[in-house]
Amino acid sequence: MRIKNFIDFCLSWGALILLSPIFWIIAGIIKIDSAGPAFFRQERIGKNGKPFTSYKFRTMVDNAASKGLGLNIAVDDDRITAVGKILRNTSLDELPQLFNVVRGEMSIIGPRPTLRYQVVAYDAFQRRRLAMKPGITGWAQINGRNAIPWEERIKLDIWYVDNWSLKLDVQILGRTIGTVIRREGLYGPDGINYDFRPSRVPAT
Repeated sequence: MRIKNFIDFCLSWGALILLSPIFWIIAGIIKIDSAGPAFFRQERIGKNGKPFTSYKFRTMVDNAASKGLGLNIAVDDDRITAVGKILRNTSLDELPQLFNVVRGEMSIIGPRPTLRYQVVAYDAFQRRRLAMKPGITGWAQINGRNAIPWEERIKLDIWYVDNWSLKLDVQILGRTIGTVIRREGLYGPDGINYDFRPSRVPAT
């Protein structure tokens, strides 16, 4: 796993240096387009349940979770800003997570980072998803993304954890490019990304 961490660090630093002009441009356009910060910060749960602050470009109006559909997001959601729609469609909103990779909180490839209340609802099998650092992209993202149910995404992430290899990471990275270009799985079948709901109540 050390080689994975080393590759993550080198690639993320290199990407940040090369993309720094684009970061400034996107941040400026976001500020011009709507009120609020350029970056969206949110607590996420990382490897072994350790919390960290995740960074993304802001794509929705400020305090969006307290408005409209709450934690559910629709393709025609009026909380998504004009610039935010472009960023979401191109997945450019995820780029600031490169900072999380440099800090060692995330990996380029891995299960997507999740929220604390979602992790609390995991059963023992689903918690295996936390055995690796969360990633900017992952096995579930190239095999359905938001178009498949949460339970299926978690199973795909656990399969990745159990079958990880550098070769698999290279394959995922390559396929991610096609997924982004084709804008696959941005939203669920009915045009809505639903918040995670456990299939069963965890034991207390």
